[in-house]
Amino acid sequence: MVHRAMESSSVFGFRLSLKQRYLLLLCVAVGAVIAYHCTRNHPEVKRMSHLEGLRANSSQFSLETKPFRILGGSIHYFRVPRAYWEDRLLKMKACGLNTLTTYVPWNMHEPERGVFNFEDQLDLEAYLHLAASLGLWVILRPGPYICAEWDLGGLPSWLLRDRNMKLRTTYPGFTDAVNSFFDQLIKKVVPHQYSKGGPIIAVQVENEYGSYAKDKEYMSFIKEALVSRGITELLLTSDNKEGRGHGGVKGALETLNFQKLNMDDIKYLEGIQPQKPKMVMEYWSGWFDVWGNLHHVYSAEDMLPVVTEILRLDMSINLYMFHGGTNFGFMNGAYAVGIPAPKPMVTSYDYDAPLSEAGDYTTKYHLLRNLFSHYHTQPLPELPSLQERRAYQPVVIQQHLSLWDSLHFTDKPFKSERPVNMENLPVNSNNGQSYGYTLYETTITSGGTLNSRNNIRDRALVFVDRHFVGAVDYRIQELALPDGKGKRTLSLLVENCGRVNYGNTLDEQRKGLVGDIELNKRLLRDFIIHSLAMKPGFVNRLENSGHWMSLRQRPSFPGFFQARFYVNSYPKDTFIKLPGWTKGVVFINGKNLGRYWSIGPQQTLYVPGPWLRRGDNQVIVFEEQETDGKIQFSSNPDYGMAVDVQ
Repeated sequence: MVHRAMESSSVFGFRLSLKQRYLLLLCVAVGAVIAYHCTRNHPEVKRMSHLEGLRANSSQFSLETKPFRILGGSIHYFRVPRAYWEDRLLKMKACGLNTLTTYVPWNMHEPERGVFNFEDQLDLEAYLHLAASLGLWVILRPGPYICAEWDLGGLPSWLLRDRNMKLRTTYPGFTDAVNSFFDQLIKKVVPHQYSKGGPIIAVQVENEYGSYAKDKEYMSFIKEALVSRGITELLLTSDNKEGRGHGGVKGALETLNFQKLNMDDIKYLEGIQPQKPKMVMEYWSGWFDVWGNLHHVYSAEDMLPVVTEILRLDMSINLYMFHGGTNFGFMNGAYAVGIPAPKPMVTSYDYDAPLSEAGDYTTKYHLLRNLFSHYHTQPLPELPSLQERRAYQPVVIQQHLSLWDSLHFTDKPFKSERPVNMENLPVNSNNGQSYGYTLYETTITSGGTLNSRNNIRDRALVFVDRHFVGAVDYRIQELALPDGKGKRTLSLLVENCGRVNYGNTLDEQRKGLVGDIELNKRLLRDFIIHSLAMKPGFVNRLENSGHWMSLRQRPSFPGFFQARFYVNSYPKDTFIKLPGWTKGVVFINGKNLGRYWSIGPQQTLYVPGPWLRRGDNQVIVFEEQETDGKIQFSSNPDYGMAVDVQ
């Protein structure tokens, strides 16, 4: 009986011989091997072997159950040409940083309500994939408001079509729009979380809400909007000293933003979050610049002791910015805190950061690399080589086209009895005009005093029968118009110089003519309004038009000026400079490099090599008032006379 029991056995009531049992075990073993090889590299399975992502359960962060210090740096994908993403992130890695932080600009991803763009320069998923492939963790800061010295803090201008809009509150017009955007954004983000095998270890809830704080329910709404769509990683908030104590939300770790170390800030964190990790979410490595002021610098000698002390205090840190990049196009914000009128930011976002606008190493970079190397057990990667730059030969303007002749290539003008602000114009699939210039024209029968009633946003060039008579802005609100006979055309070319990105005036950032203007105390009526957003389609139509005139004919202003220059080898980075020009915008091969303005501080515009072509390249400059007829190039930037950050 014993022998027979060893010879056979029962499985689910079936008696099996020893041979059958052997075959069954063999099948099970083979199946297990196949299953292992099929799943061993699956992100879900890989993550199951790691117990947990970033946690804040003690005085130090832990990641994968081991102590972890965030050594982070901010690089915004939307400020860096996609061809250079990898170069900038490799330089970040070589500096000893382990975490990339980036904002997400809603206004770029949803330029029209319900129309979303996550491609090419805006391919956030590709950016996250790249970070992961280079071994960088990611803290994502999806907004919806991001500040960032970016137009309207990243909020889309079409929100302002609603006269009652209350931005950054639970006003239904705002929350409905946020929900619609997050429906698209967060489903792209979720697969890149740590728990899914991706690099995202934390997500920030809104941004510096404490200094706004108009709605007690708002932060809870944003947190729920993230969590309900599948965000499972550690949640954070960040606030500067002004908003400290007012921008938190239950279930999210509070962090600080500052430049100069104040122990009261550290004590504040210890008081509200005992036995929790402390982090500086934005350690400001430099500062931004505004037109008409000096170029801000923050010396390496002042910066390094603060970073050293932050690390000595066992805190985590994120350098804002590690690499600033560029406010290409019309995307710069404006500064309005404690001054009578907003001041628009310059095109460069170099920020005096450790890695320069063009990706160069700075003194700050080398000092930080040495400091961070002490927080790694392995030697840091070798420094990636720098991109070559070239000062191309100056080129002479060959053709010009007046503003008035360019109107053929814009959308059909709009007629209105009263002035209509940019955002409420019936253009852009009824989303209004977001950026650029708007031309308002009406008929006058006399000269006299034009009064803007402070309704021009932000600056207008004024013409009578296409002859320039002066400029009007926040400071200059009255202008004398010359006398003349009969009916004449009054034209106001109004520029949106950039919407305020920080502070309590976000709801007031409509542009163009935002109300009535008057001549001799009589309100002007019956306008023809042209939208001059200068989008790629317009620039392309302009480029290929047969209306260009030779410079043998005296150019009129404002106008477009065209030149070609030849690149006879692999294109290199360069900087355009325009001495003898006044104010305008530069397009190269159809791409908007940004604004220039002779008042400075910035005197050059960054031209990424990947935006140039081997062979012929086309430059189109929109200039408002004067030109010397030449475009010059430099291998180095000129950000103007410097002043220390105070």
